[in-house]
Amino acid sequence: MKKSMFLFLTIGLFVMFSACGSSGNLYEQIKEEGVITVGTEGTYPPFTFHNEEDELTGYDIEVITEVANRLDLEVDFKETQWDSMFAGLNAERFDVIANQVGIDEERQAKYDFSIPYTYSGAVVVVPEDNNDITSFEDIKGKKSAQSLTSNFGEIAEEHGAEIESVEGLAQSIELINQGRVDVTVNDKLAVLDYMNQKQDSTIKIAAEEENVSESAFMFNKGNEELVEAVNEQLEEMKEDGTLAEIAEKWFGEDVSSK
Repeated sequence: MKKSMFLFLTIGLFVMFSACGSSGNLYEQIKEEGVITVGTEGTYPPFTFHNEEDELTGYDIEVITEVANRLDLEVDFKETQWDSMFAGLNAERFDVIANQVGIDEERQAKYDFSIPYTYSGAVVVVPEDNNDITSFEDIKGKKSAQSLTSNFGEIAEEHGAEIESVEGLAQSIELINQGRVDVTVNDKLAVLDYMNQKQDSTIKIAAEEENVSESAFMFNKGNEELVEAVNEQLEEMKEDGTLAEIAEKWFGEDVSSK
């Protein structure tokens, strides 16, 4: 009787630990279920937002969907506010975040990242016919339209520009077109999106910052197999031109490479 009980307990513990071991591999679970759960805002165009038909779309949405398709997975998008997104990943309510998450040392200490699929940095925007300004050094003494709450205003000020306060990028470009300011310093992705959406040929990017920020998909640590699987597909998408094609659709330029 004791031997039978001991055998029963041994088998039970073996089954329990085996189950725990298999449940610990997130990528295996995802493959078994055929679904990857993705956290995203859904309110951050052109990266993740709802179109006029109320369909979730955007650059990040298309990139992660293509990755999932190549892994033979369906995507279950979980929309949440930015402030709640990291907490949702911590609580394992989703498997990955696709929302232009910038890679930095603080986040890398807590999370794992895919290879970058977006690169961006500060750019100088001038009238299309201006050929005098070709670098950040050239904006010294020039009037630059800047939002005072943005770090881009600090960059313009550091390079000696005279700051004209505005509420946002659209107003900055309006002042450039009116000839009231000479330049604006802003985020490259925001400028490219504006130019792509408005089909505005009255302005151009005259200079780009050498130091760029990198955005990638973010995962909880300990899911190396999932990260590797996603990276493999991103690499293939870079090689076959699919990633560049998606980027050009949304920005009119390939922002998926430096």
